[in-house]
This record gives sequence, C-alpha cells and structure tokens, in this order.
Amino acid sequence: MKKRLLTYVMLLIGMAAFSQNRPKLVVGIAVDQMRWDYLYRYYEEYGNGGFKRLMNEGFNCENCQINYIPSVTAIGHTSIFTGSVPSIHGIAGNNFLIDGKMAYCAGDTTVQTVGSDTKAGQMSPRNLQVTTIGDELKTATNWQSKVIGVSFKDRAAILPAGHSADAAYWFDKKALCFITSTYYMDKLPEWVKQYNGKIQSEIKNLVKNSKTGEKASDLVQYYPYGNEITLGMAKGAIKNEHLGQGKTTDMLTLSFSCPDIVGHRYGTHHQKTREQYVNLDKQLAELFGYLDEKVGKGNYLVFLSADHGAANGILQNQAHKIPSDGFFIDKEEPALNEHLQKVFGVEKLSQRIMDYKVVLNHERILSAGLDEAKVRKAVVDYFKTRKSVAYCFDLEQIPMASVPALIREKAVNGYNHERSGDIQIILKPGYYGVWREIDGGTTHGCWNPYDCHIPFLLMGWGVEHGSTQAECHITDIAPTICSLIHIQMPSGCIGKAVVQVTDDH
Repeated sequence: MKKRLLTYVMLLIGMAAFSQNRPKLVVGIAVDQMRWDYLYRYYEEYGNGGFKRLMNEGFNCENCQINYIPSVTAIGHTSIFTGSVPSIHGIAGNNFLIDGKMAYCAGDTTVQTVGSDTKAGQMSPRNLQVTTIGDELKTATNWQSKVIGVSFKDRAAILPAGHSADAAYWFDKKALCFITSTYYMDKLPEWVKQYNGKIQSEIKNLVKNSKTGEKASDLVQYYPYGNEITLGMAKGAIKNEHLGQGKTTDMLTLSFSCPDIVGHRYGTHHQKTREQYVNLDKQLAELFGYLDEKVGKGNYLVFLSADHGAANGILQNQAHKIPSDGFFIDKEEPALNEHLQKVFGVEKLSQRIMDYKVVLNHERILSAGLDEAKVRKAVVDYFKTRKSVAYCFDLEQIPMASVPALIREKAVNGYNHERSGDIQIILKPGYYGVWREIDGGTTHGCWNPYDCHIPFLLMGWGVEHGSTQAECHITDIAPTICSLIHIQMPSGCIGKAVVQVTDDH
C-alpha cells in the first residue's frame, strides 16, 4: 500500500514538474524568403494579433544572421531546427552531390507517395545527418511526444520535423492536395483526406472564377491562398492529432512557402509581396488565436524565423543608381569550359556552377592525367577576372583565401567536402545569379545582409517580453528553444542559447 501511495505521489510530482518545465506545445514557424526588415516595412499595415503580437508580447532578436553560404531554402530550414551548418548537417543546398551524383535534398526513391498518384511523395529526411529539435524532444520524452511538420514545400515540411517525426505533409502541385510518403505512414489519416477534398473543391472554384486564365497551381502558390491552406493544414494537425493535449510536450513545425515563390517572380517591393505579408499577418493572428483556444495562452511556445532573405531586384537597384547586375550562369558555365579547354586541351572539365560553387569533373580530370591542383588554380584565376566577381577561392584552401574573416567563416560553415562543389565564387554586393535575362524578380544565396539578416521572435511559455540588438545566428535558434524546454541540443548543434531570452527562465 505504501509503495502504491509513493508511486502515486511521484507521478503527481512528475506531472507537476512537466507543467513547470515544459510547455504543452512548441510551434516553430519559418517564413520562406522573409527579410528581417519586412517586420517594419509593412508594420503600419499589420494588425495587433500577428507580427505585432510577437513583437509586443514576445522577445525580438533584432540582429539574427545566417552564418554560412549559400543562404537557400533547404539549408535554412535545416539550420533553424538543428542549430547546425551544412558542413555538419549535410544538407549542402536544395540540390547537392551524393557519391558524385546530383541529388535533391529530400529525395528518396526507396519510399512511395501517400495521398496521390504522382512521384511528389518520394521524399524523406534520410539525407539529413544530424538530429532536430523534434528528434531531441521525442528522445527526452521516451518518444511519447508527437512531432508533425507542415508546409507547402516538401523540403520545408520534412527537414525541420526530423528523422523520428510522426508525420510530414506537403502540397502536391500536380494532384492539388497535401501528401506524405511511406517513410511516415501507409495511408493518409481520414482528416487529411477530408481536408484535401475541401481544398480541391475550392481550387476548382478559383479556376472557374479566375479572370487571369492562370493554371490552378499558379492560382494557389502566387496568391495568399497557398498560405491559407497551409495554415488550415496546421490547424487540422493541432485539432485532429491532439497536439498539446497529452501528458508530454508536442511539436509542430510550420513553414509558409508562398512568400518565396512570389518573391522570386516579382521581387522585394512588388505589390504582390506586400499582399503576401499583410495577409500572412492575418493568418498568424488566426493561428495564435487558435492556439489560445485549443492549447491555452501561456501553455505553448512559438518561435518565428526565416530560412533566408532576398536581394533587392537588379532592375530596381539600377533604376536608383545602386550598383547591381547579373551573374549569367547559362553563359558562365560554357565560357568556363571553353577557357579550360584552351588551357588544358580537354573539354568539359567543369560539370556545373551550383550555389556559386564550381563543380569539377573529377573523373575527366583523372582520366586525362591532369594535375587537379592546376585545374583548380585555373578556375580561380579565371573568375578573378570576371566583372561580377569579388573573390574566388579553392574550397580545400579556405584558410589561405584573401577574403574578409566573415566571408571565410561562412564559406567554412557552408562547405561539406562530400557534398559541395570545389571552387567558391563570391559576387560583388548587388550581384546575383540569373538565367538568360534579368527580370523584375529576385533571388538569394549570397553572404550579404539582404540574404542573411533574418527575423527571430519568440512568444508564449517561458518568454519574457523584450528585445536585443546583440548579434546571434540562425544556429542559435535551436539551442535557445532546447534550453527553454529543458532538452538536449541536436546532435550537430554548434550554436549557443541566446542568454537574453533564457537567463531569466
């Protein structure tokens, strides 16, 4: 009897400790291609329940920087939730080399699509080489926690959620529905099927009533509707998977992809970009209100960041006399090979330019009996003569590169010797890669502040209102969250908890 009573008391103590030491739910939000200054550019148009609520109730880390190159989607989402960098976590780009062959970051032909008849579900986190916040949360709770990832993009749902996630859902632009893969389950839950039926009906009405003649997938992704159905999917997961309703902490990773899709086409100052953020603000307010209702205000911890920023458009810069121009990849790739052929008498010594890195054809260099060191030097010397290039260096010789320390550190962090290219190209500020011709859109991927200064805001459980201008990094996000909820940092984490957030906790 005494043993039973003691066990019961210990159980009550454990439950009390849980309520004090961890929230019921952690919600990690990434906004794809959100520059930090969008918090202020549209501030007067935001309501009180979205971005302003994060800023006025939560904690704002105003100087959060990406500390690697290239600053692209797959790496950004991975680094937020692992506290690591490409050289360690292995996600070296949206596409990168595995065993010398190009691979997609989340591609996995050993699994099948669940939810449609397309191949859009042949995805998993298997290329990720470290754990995420969600993996560590599940480990800390003996795998009792639920972890679910939701996004419009596959990589933005899969990589943040991690290896042991219960589910990840993304949008199939051909089938016009949310899907997953057999890595997670054999069939979609009934609530997902019902939700898909609802949005497919809505999309048919969008197409029917459209006056622009755009195809269905464009009507979804280039308008606020894409974010709207992503939010609906997240709310469905909270409700139907009972996130935040159990005895252990659960986690939802949520990424809004459409700002990136719109930004690439229209640029940083277009009306459609403004429309994305004004509507996203309303959608965030709806999400926070829903969390207040379902989980309880003060019972959940939410944080928001971005995978990368974006450059102001070249045409816009030029119109305002700001130095800017394109690095024409479709011309630079053949021009480099023509130069190398003249020097070494062998054609196609370079495979491609990928994320501002030259990928050499090592097999061709070897079979031709060439000295690879001389080929590398020839590539470096060639690009140093290009108008758009500020620096160029061999990634195996980074310590010797005559570049600013900040750029050197970002290159080291971004270089995975098994998966990255061989020669790093650093463009002049205001320059970025384009194909064929310059248009009104934009891109990202460089070391500069416009690509690397991102928001980092926290709100809710364990977070006191405040802000700091102290520099922190994208790799500091995961250890900050892990410190707040008292779990181990992910296995490849190199970041440090932001003490301005955690010290009073």
